[in-house]
Amino acid sequence: MQLQDMHSDHISQQFNADLEAIRGRLLAMGGLIEKQIQDALTALVEGNTELARVVRQNEKQVNTMDVEIDQECTRIIARRQPTASDLRMVVTAYKFSSDLERMGDEAKRIAKLTLKLAEDGQSPRGYVEVRMIGNHVLDMVRKILTAFARYDLATAYDVAKEDRLVDQEYKSATRALVTYMMEDPRSISSVLHMLWVLRSLERIGDHAHNIAQYLVFLVKGKDVRHAGLESFRNAVEGNR
Repeated sequence: MQLQDMHSDHISQQFNADLEAIRGRLLAMGGLIEKQIQDALTALVEGNTELARVVRQNEKQVNTMDVEIDQECTRIIARRQPTASDLRMVVTAYKFSSDLERMGDEAKRIAKLTLKLAEDGQSPRGYVEVRMIGNHVLDMVRKILTAFARYDLATAYDVAKEDRLVDQEYKSATRALVTYMMEDPRSISSVLHMLWVLRSLERIGDHAHNIAQYLVFLVKGKDVRHAGLESFRNAVEGNR
């Protein structure tokens, strides 16, 4: 679906340009977030403290982009008074940037935990679980960015379904690591750090799911939050 199909024609071409600019900024911010998550995971698995520090520093850029998008949305509402799908685009941008910023927070948290593990000189259990869930979550992030770029609700629905799988993988990994801590109390400190990493990854998956829901609102005008996968699918397929 093309942008011109989503939004009405305006007397002011600048209005269309403003909406496209917001969309472009969101995708740019999403690309940075994807790299932040990838770099945070690489730093953790490889014990690369320098890369972990880069992730922490780049979080400032994420925050700046979030503020700029919010300011642009506020300016458009004040000057253009958008309605219908145009208003949904602005509202979605607010929510989208907020969830992206929170993904960035989680990437920064993983980087901080990497530095903590390096400082403690510990090599804990949990790397296998982090790789598995991390790859799954990164796939969700890539898919939802692609879905937003194309207004692709089918892919958004795939992301919503994947979030359930990530939740299941997270619970299974958590149980395994807690059992390991109980069997070897000396590992408690290091494994707790890995549990926090897994929690951050699970939250990133949740934020990708949130964005998938916002995309349904943007395209269909339907709010599928808290409604379950069946309602999500029905909204995507145009059913009641």
